[in-house]
Amino acid sequence: MSLPFLPFAKPTIDEPTIAAVGEVLRSGWITSGPKVQAFEKALSDYLGGRIVRTFNSGTCTMEIALRIAGVGPGDEVITTPISWVATANVILETGATPVFADIDPITRNIDLDKLEAAITPRTKAVIPVYLSGLPVDMDRLYAIAAKHKLRVVEDAAQALGSTWNGKRIGAFGDFVSFSLQANKNITSSEGGFLVLNNAEEARLAEKYRLQGVTRSGFDGLEVDVLGGKFNMTDVAAAIGLGQFAHIDAITAHRKELARHYFACFGSDFESRYGAQLPVADFENSNWHMFQLVLPERITRAAFMEKMMEKQIGIGYHYPAIHLLKLYRERGFGEGMFPVAERVGQRIVSLPMFNTMSKDDVVRSVETVKSVLG
Repeated sequence: MSLPFLPFAKPTIDEPTIAAVGEVLRSGWITSGPKVQAFEKALSDYLGGRIVRTFNSGTCTMEIALRIAGVGPGDEVITTPISWVATANVILETGATPVFADIDPITRNIDLDKLEAAITPRTKAVIPVYLSGLPVDMDRLYAIAAKHKLRVVEDAAQALGSTWNGKRIGAFGDFVSFSLQANKNITSSEGGFLVLNNAEEARLAEKYRLQGVTRSGFDGLEVDVLGGKFNMTDVAAAIGLGQFAHIDAITAHRKELARHYFACFGSDFESRYGAQLPVADFENSNWHMFQLVLPERITRAAFMEKMMEKQIGIGYHYPAIHLLKLYRERGFGEGMFPVAERVGQRIVSLPMFNTMSKDDVVRSVETVKSVLG
């Protein structure tokens, strides 16, 4: 009997959360309201009291952070070529110029030496990305930012529950952007939130979130900045609250799954099969994904096809941004960031989700070995 399909990712919404959504739908208040406020408070409490504002995506949070930082035409923002394209797109949205720095071949995060080398007098901000939930060296990152007087917009889309030296990502630093999209460790179906530094930034974020509007009294309304329509609904916040109640258990379970992945692959996997495992970090990473870099003897498409034939879901995160047409048209091309180009062609993401079992890990690993062997 063939085994059922093992997906790459699968959101799990429990019955109390489904019931909470039903209560919102029956309440007559389904857009931004008391559930959004409760969710923001819960997130703020989790991050040591820092100011949090929720939004309808983890993309707009980065754009809004850049706008609050005063980034615009004539400015440069440095980021990594290995991320979801939104990380670079938000720079273009502000009118600024994206600048890429190659990645570290081991962590697959931005190489901080190359980031610092890319700084020019036009550099206004940097956007580090924590791939699979693994942070960069946060001490070094903020030392560079302080030295060059740069704002930091952390793309922590995948890093809720990750830490650095015992402190939660988001509990310190500058702007920190998180995603609550469907395949994240916790989800609000779609959504995100931004950690801000002070009340002034929070008020400006609220304006950008909803058409630039400021209300006063019963009928006072003013608009003094160009905002958009980025607010989170109470329906989404109810899902987020239900998921967030389990964040510690979810993070612990994913770490156990990752440990089992390493145990099943064994100490000779890399030398025997030619594929590269991720960094075995069980202190800081929340293990949003478990990723391999494939050997050159098999294409990613062929690997994915064979895995799917064997009923194992596979993703890839991500192709190198600078080789996409939108960025080629801006002067980027092959050979500029060789490590990112190699990884972007060969990286794959194995199944990793909250209800996954250790038996699922065994099945995933055995299939990888079969395909590569």
